[in-house]
Amino acid sequence: MIEPADSPASAVRREVLRGSAAALIAIGAASVCLGASGAEQAAATVRKSFPEGFIWGAATAGHQVEGNDTNSDSWFLEQLRPTLFAERVGDADNSLELWQVDLDLVRSLNLNAYRFSIEWSRIEPEPGQFSVAMLDHYLRIIDGCRARGLQPLVTFNHFTAPRWFAGRGGWTNPEAPALFERFCERAARHLARPIGRATTLNEPNLLRLLGWLDLPPAMMELQRGMLDAAARTLGVAKFTAANAANRDDLDVIEKNLLEGHRRGRQAIKSTRPDLPVGVSLAVVDDQAVGERSRRDEKRAQVYGAWLEAVKNDDFVGVQNYERSRIDEHGALPPPEGVPRDGMGREIYPSSLANAVGYVHEQTGRPILITEHGLCTDNDLQRAAFIPAALAHLADAIAGGLPVLGYVHWTLLDNFEWIFGYKPHFGLCAVDRQTFKRTPKPSAAVLATIARANAVG
Repeated sequence: MIEPADSPASAVRREVLRGSAAALIAIGAASVCLGASGAEQAAATVRKSFPEGFIWGAATAGHQVEGNDTNSDSWFLEQLRPTLFAERVGDADNSLELWQVDLDLVRSLNLNAYRFSIEWSRIEPEPGQFSVAMLDHYLRIIDGCRARGLQPLVTFNHFTAPRWFAGRGGWTNPEAPALFERFCERAARHLARPIGRATTLNEPNLLRLLGWLDLPPAMMELQRGMLDAAARTLGVAKFTAANAANRDDLDVIEKNLLEGHRRGRQAIKSTRPDLPVGVSLAVVDDQAVGERSRRDEKRAQVYGAWLEAVKNDDFVGVQNYERSRIDEHGALPPPEGVPRDGMGREIYPSSLANAVGYVHEQTGRPILITEHGLCTDNDLQRAAFIPAALAHLADAIAGGLPVLGYVHWTLLDNFEWIFGYKPHFGLCAVDRQTFKRTPKPSAAVLATIARANAVG
């Protein structure tokens, strides 16, 4: 497709190209930021190709970019006192209105896929009441992807649920799997035909994973107070959000999420049997330290049930951001002197390939990397991190690992849940007042890799 010289896509493409020179400088300078060894730097400079038809994408999530998701559980919790949320989402990146700008941006980066989520609370704002207008809105986005040569990668539920669902206990409610199945069937009936790949749930194992972090007790008490306040405000017995739940509920939540995924997958498949369906899992590169390491204990708790469940899926979505070294007491802090991201985590480029290898080894399923990225205000780090991680991934693929594609988190700096707008994962900055998107040098780095279908 040839667009007019003054089109939004052309304007964005020119901005990306202007950033290319800066990106090349950034890669060299950022090797210092990553602390890469000479051998690692040399390996990253060897050209490594990806398979033909490899998926290159960027991801967003509805609540984090759309704005004014007033019927969701997260919006409700953000307004409460006490609340865990540092900020309210408000307008977010205004992507509910600016979705065409976002698609033009993805296309300008030479990517061939866009991962986004449909908002359950917009589609089913009250139990059994489905909005055809909102289903049509998401269909326009899906069709807009196709018109731009982008494969639509659609997540049916990304961390938010309707307020009414949370007010019935959320995923602690024994009826939750059936309610999710009903939503998936209705949404898929309207949307499934042009979708490229679908995931039912985003990181349903995250609450288990957070249980292995040394979170402050005061934070857990604040969460409990927030959920109790929500229940009192609505006059219900129990309020459990899709991404905020008390630890004593995790067993029943996991059971219902597993059943919800199974039933959701069947519902989507019932409308279009050939549509590839999976689930996206949060996977850390867990590394054992010492003979009595608790690594395998963690893996069993956090991933075990899900790695079994996905053996019936068409693919597994893997989302990786870090490695964790685990000894007999639990997770160790990052080694002294290593580079860290904006959340204090070690920057470790090979964690992605390691995590993907682990999941495939356990499941035998092909892998789609549905999220991978870096939280940093120093885009020099991101510009170097992307090719370094992809070089390791290319080596793993060359060794036989079946990877369908790579989707970067995230397209835009956005609302990062309880942390608000302070963390920056985006390939593009967003002006909080005008909503103007500005590609960073790292965007040009990924664009160059995607265009060549090779790194190095």
